[in-house]
This record gives sequence, C-alpha cells and structure tokens, in this order.
Amino acid sequence: MTIEKNGFTNAMLGWKAWLDVVDVEKATPKQIEVLEASHPQAKTSDYYLLLVHEPEILEHRSTTYNAIMYAPGGLTRADRELGALTVSRINGCVYCASVHAQRFEQLAKRHQIVADIFDNPATAGDSERDKAIIRLATELTENPSSFSEARIQELKTLGLENKEILDLIHSVAIFGWANRLMLNLGEAVHPEK
Repeated sequence: MTIEKNGFTNAMLGWKAWLDVVDVEKATPKQIEVLEASHPQAKTSDYYLLLVHEPEILEHRSTTYNAIMYAPGGLTRADRELGALTVSRINGCVYCASVHAQRFEQLAKRHQIVADIFDNPATAGDSERDKAIIRLATELTENPSSFSEARIQELKTLGLENKEILDLIHSVAIFGWANRLMLNLGEAVHPEK
C-alpha cells in the first residue's frame, strides 16, 4: 500500500548526487572493496559512489551504520527503523524516510503508523512504546540539549532494557548524520508516474 503525505512516501525512490560520483569501471581496488562491503547495491548507488571518493571514511561509516542498524540482540530491527523513520521525517529527508518506512513495514507489518508519522510525528504511535520511541527520536532530533534522564526512565518504565535504549539512541543519532549527508549532497528522485 503506497502512502503519500506531506511530501513523504513509502514508495521506492532514487537519489541523485549533486557532485561527481566515482565511475565503478575506474575505481581503485580499495574503493571496490569498500563498496562491496558497504551495501549490496553500493556499486549502482549515487550515494555510495559519491562517498567512496574517500574510501576510508565510507568504510568507517558503513561499519558503524551496519553495527547500529543490524547488530543482533538489543532493540528490535523494527524499533530501530521506527526511530530512523521518525528522525528522517522530522529532518525532511524524503529519501531516507521512504527507505526506512519500507523497512519498518516489512519488519513490523504495520502501515498506519507510517502514515501517522508522515502526517505528524507528535501524534503518531499505536502503543505507549511506539509513542515513547517517537518522542525520544523527536527530542534528540529537534532539541538534543534538552534531552534528559526522564526520557530514558520513560522507556525503562515501558520495559526497555539499557541495551535497547542505547541501540535506539544510536539509531536516532546516526540518522541525524545520515540525513544531513543525503540532504546536502543530493536529492531524492521520484519515479515517473
């Protein structure tokens, strides 16, 4: 089910870099190695082909990102994606919001919460747990200096363990950074209708 609200969508989007990307045919062995380790579609993605101009930085970025979003144990993948989706919506990163809406829907099999986040994160959430995750992501994105122990205690009261809370904070934080790269280095490309 395709959702389109406030300029956001869960449809598959492309992304086009505003700076020159590396030509895979002319890439160094190190660049190829880093692309292959970063993401299955990295060799065809403008995002990765732009970032691989600095292969060591992309290597560190990909290792960190993959550890935060895909590490076993701790917070569920769906909840990590819910945090990433919320941050991307608040930051206005249409591309990231579409990717993480799709991933959340695949993992959680819940579509309405995506529409609700696209509409207004402040009123989104099907449960107190969802709402607390969205509030944490919102607060860390909009006003990180006001973040306090009270937000962590709220999650503990709802049954989240320390590692789960840390995983959520990591996923929210990395998306603050990832959104800024995406928004400042290129733009989302909508498919032809």
